[in-house]
Amino acid sequence: MSKRRVVVTGMGCVTPYGIGVNTLWNNLKAGISGIKEHNLDKDKHLVKVAGQVPADLNIDDYIDPKEAKRLDKSIIYALIAAEEAFRDSGLDLEKEDKTRIGTIVSTAAGGLVVVTTGYKDMMARGFHKCSPFTVPMMIANMASGKVSIKYGLRGPSKAVLSACATGAHSVGDSFRTIQYGDADIMFAGGAESSVCDFGIGAFTSARTLSKSTRPAEEVSRPYDAERDGFVLSEGGAVLILEEREHAIARGARIYAELSAYGQSSDAYDMVAPDPEGRGAELAIRNCLKEANKTPDDVDYINMHGTSTHLGDIAESNTVARIFGDRNKNKKLCVSSTKSMTGHMLGAAGSAEAIVAVKTITEGIVPPTINIVKLDPEVADLDYVANKAKAKDVKVALSNSFGFGGHNAVLMFEKA
Repeated sequence: MSKRRVVVTGMGCVTPYGIGVNTLWNNLKAGISGIKEHNLDKDKHLVKVAGQVPADLNIDDYIDPKEAKRLDKSIIYALIAAEEAFRDSGLDLEKEDKTRIGTIVSTAAGGLVVVTTGYKDMMARGFHKCSPFTVPMMIANMASGKVSIKYGLRGPSKAVLSACATGAHSVGDSFRTIQYGDADIMFAGGAESSVCDFGIGAFTSARTLSKSTRPAEEVSRPYDAERDGFVLSEGGAVLILEEREHAIARGARIYAELSAYGQSSDAYDMVAPDPEGRGAELAIRNCLKEANKTPDDVDYINMHGTSTHLGDIAESNTVARIFGDRNKNKKLCVSSTKSMTGHMLGAAGSAEAIVAVKTITEGIVPPTINIVKLDPEVADLDYVANKAKAKDVKVALSNSFGFGGHNAVLMFEKA
C-alpha cells in the first residue's frame, strides 16, 4: 500500500509576542526579539530573562474564564493555538467524520507550576489538601486530551514526550498517523509553560541557561562567539495536517506539503549532544531518503540552534558535512529563530515547523539575530545573520534535538 500524502491546512500559535502566526512571523522577519526580563523575583535568580507569553493576554475568546482556572498554562496555550489553527483551516466539523480526526499535542515538562504549587499546599496544609484539579492540570497528555474534548475528536489521541524535540515528534507522528490511514486530519503540535521559579532554577542548575547581563533582547545569540546558553521561553503551536486528497476535495487552502520525517537517537548522553552529530545526521539523512531528495534540493533549514556552546557546534558541523559549507553550497540558508523567541521546549518544534512553512509561502528567510562575531568552532554556513533575506524556498527542513538524544527532522515542500 502506498503512503498517503499529507499537507498543512491550518496553523496557530501563542508565543512571547502574543497570539497568532502573523504576530510571530512579522516579528521574526523584522528581527525583533521577544525576550524580556522575566517577572519572577530576580534577586533570587542568576538568570534574569525569559520569553514569556504576555501577561495581559485576552483568552476569553478561546477559553471560558472559569474553565481556565482549572487548567495549567501549557494546556491553555495549547487550546489557544489549536483554536487559531482550526479557524485558519476552514474546517466544518459538522461535515467531517470526527472518528477520523485525531490529536497529538504534547508538552515536554507538563504542569511545573501546578506541581510546585500543589506540593507547597501539601506541605502547609496536609497531603490531601491540594487542589482536586492538580492531577488533570499537571499530566502531560492533557493538552491533547483537552483539544480532543473541545472539538469532539474521536480519532487517535496521545502525547509525545521527547524534551526539546517534543513538538517536532508530535507533528511527525501525526504525519505518520495520516500516512498510514489511521486518520484523515490531525491537530499536531506542542505547548509549554515552564517559566517559573522551579523551571528557571532547575535549568540554571543544569548549566544550560544564559546568565548574561546584556540587554534582554541580546542574550540569545546562537553561533556567536560570546553565547553562554539558551533562554527559557513558553508558548504553544499547532498545525492542522490533512490527507492531501481530503483537503483538495473540501477546497482547503494548502500552505505546504509535509513530505518527510526523520528520527534517530544519539545514544550518547542525557544532556550533551553527540559532538560528532551522528544522531542528528542520521535523522536528516532519514528525512532526505524518505522524500527521495538530495542535499542539493534543500533551500532552507530552521536549525535547532539553542545558543549553547556544544549544541551549536555539533549541529552546524553536521549540516556542513551533509550539505556542504558556504563555499561549496551557496544555495542553502540556515537560521535559528530561537535567537528571537528563546527556547519554548515542547512547543519549539511545532512553532519552528510553522516558521519553515512560512518561508515557503512568503519567500522570506528570517534571520539569526545577535551574531556579532561568529564562533570559529561553528561551521561556515549562511546563518542569515541579523537581517532577513528574500529567497524562493521550495524545500525547507526543521531540526529539533532533545535532551536524552532524541532527534526529529521535518521536511516541508511547496504545494
